[in-house]
Amino acid sequence: MELAQKLADGLAGLQLELPEGAQGKLLAYLHLLAHWNRAYNLTAVRDRGEMVPRHLLDSLAVLPFVRGESLVDIGSGAGLPGIPLAIARPGLAVTLIESNGKKARFLREAVRALALPNVVVEQVRVQDAAGSFDTVTARAFSSLADMLAWGGHLLADEGRWLALKGRADQDEIAGVPDEFRVAAVRQVRVPGTEANRCVIELARSSSRNG
Repeated sequence: MELAQKLADGLAGLQLELPEGAQGKLLAYLHLLAHWNRAYNLTAVRDRGEMVPRHLLDSLAVLPFVRGESLVDIGSGAGLPGIPLAIARPGLAVTLIESNGKKARFLREAVRALALPNVVVEQVRVQDAAGSFDTVTARAFSSLADMLAWGGHLLADEGRWLALKGRADQDEIAGVPDEFRVAAVRQVRVPGTEANRCVIELARSSSRNG
């Protein structure tokens, strides 16, 4: 009950209303993650209470910026933010890209155990992935320039790339390749954590929508 209340309070703080049953699935995902983490070392966060703000709420904080009908989460790791977003938006077609075999195995089990028909797992390097997606998410696994060099081909012409960062580094922003532009830098407050969080929203330079 304590975890459920913490999640409910956090969602209220984010002003998010989720579909019926979504909160239960989010907690089931958290328990599955904690269980697999003992053997697979999926996250450095061990305490389930800490996982609520640092994983679930942190992922869901970007939900208002997700656009379109398809999303790819690159370097998905333990499925963050892709799985929480897929649970929150069951009509969204979500692809999780993860090259590490153990992590991809966990992702496939999570999709099966949580009954997420809108999620596909691809065990492949980002550079070798194919497709065109309305939203691309990446959780601070590299610099903006490297992210875009490896996965920029996955962004649809009018799509948005959401880079989840602790802060907006001006040198990183200055290094964004010419074919992309920074559409917005959004400071995000995640309930239950004092950590700095921002979402750097990128678009193709030829796109002027939004």
